[in-house]
Amino acid sequence: MSEQHIRAELFRSLHTPGSPLVLVNAWDAASARIVATAGARAVATTSAGVAWSLGVSDGDVLGRDAAVELVGRVTAAVSLPVTADIESGYGATPAEVDVTIRAVLDAGAVGVNIEDARREDGPPLRDVPDQCDRIGAARGAADSAGLPLFVNARIDTFLSGAGGVDETVARATAYLAAGADGIFVPGVVDPVTIRALVQAVPAPLNVLAGPGAPSVGELAGLGVARVSLGSAVAEAAYTVARQAADEALGVGTYGALADALDYGTLNALMR
Repeated sequence: MSEQHIRAELFRSLHTPGSPLVLVNAWDAASARIVATAGARAVATTSAGVAWSLGVSDGDVLGRDAAVELVGRVTAAVSLPVTADIESGYGATPAEVDVTIRAVLDAGAVGVNIEDARREDGPPLRDVPDQCDRIGAARGAADSAGLPLFVNARIDTFLSGAGGVDETVARATAYLAAGADGIFVPGVVDPVTIRALVQAVPAPLNVLAGPGAPSVGELAGLGVARVSLGSAVAEAAYTVARQAADEALGVGTYGALADALDYGTLNALMR
């Protein structure tokens, strides 16, 4: 059994309802290593943070090659399982999603997030049969590679205002039948709604957390299996850059930098 296969099995085992896997999403090798040394059990990328760091906006703008190259840098930087946010699959067709999954596996990842949001004109979400074909392509690519890739199907009903619990559960049921392993529902922080989803979705439930969301302990009590911070960590890092720039170019002081990790610590971390 390869090291990647071992990491894939480990990652799969970490999705336990009531004892959630906490993912502090990274966007480059340094942030991944910082997260790993803090005691994380796995590392996840954030498509938004990755896109911003590479000079483009989030939302299926970044090309496959650049995205996969970044995944390879992250997997090389840590010994933990890595799951990659691949947006909607970096391709217009299921066949192109297959190509993306094979490339992500070659880069060393053992999990992916694949979302059902549409960026084109029209409805905000893909039709269920279309998304099922894309998830099926991801599952098929992983199976043919002989790796138990954890396919986390992201459902953007709440983020886009395209449906509530019933629509989310209907999509989740279809996506699981198509080959997904877990369900990610960002945009939900209400405990009553989260509990309803946990009870109705027969798979590990992933929620997006941050300021205003229930704590990890509270989410555990609701039966959540995975908690992601998403793009919020990258947003906070860039906020420090903005604050430092405003301060230095304004009043000419440097208070925004007072709590920064020092050069020696970061440099040693990357050796």
